[in-house]
Amino acid sequence: MAAMVSAYLFVFLALFGMAASDPDLLQDLCVANKAAGIKVNGFPCKDEANVTESDFFFSGLANPGVINNSVGSVVTGANVEKIPGLNTLGVSLARIDYQPGGLNPPHTHPRATEIIFVLDGELDVGFITTSNKLISKSVKKGDVFVFPKGLVHFQKNNGEKPASVIAGFNSQLPGTQSLAVALFASTPPVPDNVLTKAFQIGTKEVDKIKNKLAPKKS
Repeated sequence: MAAMVSAYLFVFLALFGMAASDPDLLQDLCVANKAAGIKVNGFPCKDEANVTESDFFFSGLANPGVINNSVGSVVTGANVEKIPGLNTLGVSLARIDYQPGGLNPPHTHPRATEIIFVLDGELDVGFITTSNKLISKSVKKGDVFVFPKGLVHFQKNNGEKPASVIAGFNSQLPGTQSLAVALFASTPPVPDNVLTKAFQIGTKEVDKIKNKLAPKKS
């Protein structure tokens, strides 16, 4: 299993390194200095004298994430926010864990193509093209599936056992926009008359959806 994961990661890095979505780097490294307080397309570089091996290391994908939500899945990112050394390198990873019946709801990554490798379990996955065609497939342990940049996609565990995948992106910070949350839980909110007309539903249905998707008060 370890050899299979290593082979997958090697192919992922080789392919995405040739066609990175983010701008090319202009020096050997540019470790993110997230405390700089400067707004740029990415992050300013840390002084190279202060760069250490910890800027390039993250152990957070080794174990399943804790799932504590109504959709039954959790995403653990390994992007520039967790690994400062990824700044300007144009790649990142994530681990997604699913309970039986769990769903990674329809969403997009505006800055990256995604490729997943199934670690355990079985999933029904798919994406929707701009011509409104659904491209879907059932995938199992050891399988790989690709979601093109910017297209709406999802993963659903219809099995009786937990499932998990490793996802690769050709961006240091691919961004994630969940359709339901974006439309029904934005701040400030999308006007009700937009949602009622777009979805052909009444205001009571809009309010019901908004209440279910509203952030939980601590």
